[in-house]
Amino acid sequence: MSNRPGYDHQPYEEWVDPTPPPAKVADVPNVGATSAILASTAFALGAHCKEYNEDFMLCKAEDENPAHCLKEGARVTRCSIDLLTKLRERCHKQLTAHWNCLELNNHELYSCRPEEQPLNECIFKNFGYKKQVPGAPKTGTPVHEQTKRYFGNSRNTF
Repeated sequence: MSNRPGYDHQPYEEWVDPTPPPAKVADVPNVGATSAILASTAFALGAHCKEYNEDFMLCKAEDENPAHCLKEGARVTRCSIDLLTKLRERCHKQLTAHWNCLELNNHELYSCRPEEQPLNECIFKNFGYKKQVPGAPKTGTPVHEQTKRYFGNSRNTF
């Protein structure tokens, strides 16, 4: 059984593959970030690691075999670790406030817009990355920069 109290129905050992990776695979540490931290920094990660991400996606499109793109995946991981380390040094307070808000609010971005703006400003000031939402209208204020929040049904009803 599991050594984690309350998780006997979900044995940890069943989900861990004991097979060591092949010798030709680069030994890269895990990013070690929760989903909230990755969500907080997603646009900066996209901008900072753009070339590596594009290489990885092209490789995946070329061959669906996971082993084919291990080298490109390792580069993406190293780039992500690099950015998160720099963010921890330069925007620690703002990043912590935003990802804590996401954790406490079930990852609902609209609940954390007040904490997001200082983080975006810090990232822009230190790295020059500006948040751009794909598919957003070119006119008007972007949703992450609005000061008045709209709570209501946003679906069109016919």
